[in-house]
Amino acid sequence: MQPSRDHPDKIGPYQVLGRLGEGGMGQVYLAASPSRRLVALKVIRPELLDDPHWRERFRREVASARSVSGFYTAPVVDADPDAELPWLATQYIRGVSLAAAVREKGPLPEQAVCRLGAGLAEALIAIHRAGIVHRDLKPSNVLLAADGPRVIDFGIARPLDALPLSRSAIVGTPEYMSPEQALAETVTPASDVFSLGSTLVYAATGKAPFGTGHKVRARIVHREPDLTGLPDPLRGLVTLCLAKAPGERPTPEQVLTALSTLLDAHYGEEWPPADVEELIGAQERTLVQMTAVYEQSTAPGPPPEPPDRRHDRRSRPSR
Repeated sequence: MQPSRDHPDKIGPYQVLGRLGEGGMGQVYLAASPSRRLVALKVIRPELLDDPHWRERFRREVASARSVSGFYTAPVVDADPDAELPWLATQYIRGVSLAAAVREKGPLPEQAVCRLGAGLAEALIAIHRAGIVHRDLKPSNVLLAADGPRVIDFGIARPLDALPLSRSAIVGTPEYMSPEQALAETVTPASDVFSLGSTLVYAATGKAPFGTGHKVRARIVHREPDLTGLPDPLRGLVTLCLAKAPGERPTPEQVLTALSTLLDAHYGEEWPPADVEELIGAQERTLVQMTAVYEQSTAPGPPPEPPDRRHDRRSRPSR
């Protein structure tokens, strides 16, 4: 979260307070509605708008995000994909990304990884029930909030019965895509389960299971994952999630059942981890500062001083 002024003052009806992040498609800002409700406001990069492909892709993101509901996603508040600068507003989630949490504090404890996985599985159930495949589940698209994780960013999500906008492009984040994505083959809900497995490895170990670099897609297709450091109770389940063949992977419902059983038997429900709670607290303090600056800038000025009646001839009746 960056409280700089290097951003538009207003987008649609929303007052922009600061920048939350950015991606390949656009920027994400913290913004306030006219009634002072906070939203995460995503806009397309202006340089992409000359290509109708990007506007259509953004329109599809809006439709996908609106169709999904559940405890573990960020609901859409408002959107205008046909505006001069298209935008999408979702409920602002007070939390930090999994990527930032691991980068700043290290891997999560075992119990927290189980709770994270259960929440993500429940999110995938809601997403797939809406007929959507997310196709980009990864640590930076997972927010860790005080009441559980959230899945965000439906920029490349696709309805199961829709034709792709591009038939040849490999779409997704290489380190977390499934083998079928890496080969530009048909993607099904099982692909999101593979990405879930990779995300849990990152959460527990601090690294992606197939490494990074330009050869990562080949390793995803042909090599076995590196699960060094993954706790034993999770290893079997994650291994199934990372099966090369989509039909050999568990469903999100089966993942949720396995992790819920593990939580009940061994770990309990404590959440969030202390380090994550510390990061959320620091972000809250920044949020308070940003909101205070906004409130000061929109507060009415002092009332004008009353006129000096000694010099106002209209104040005295003529005789």
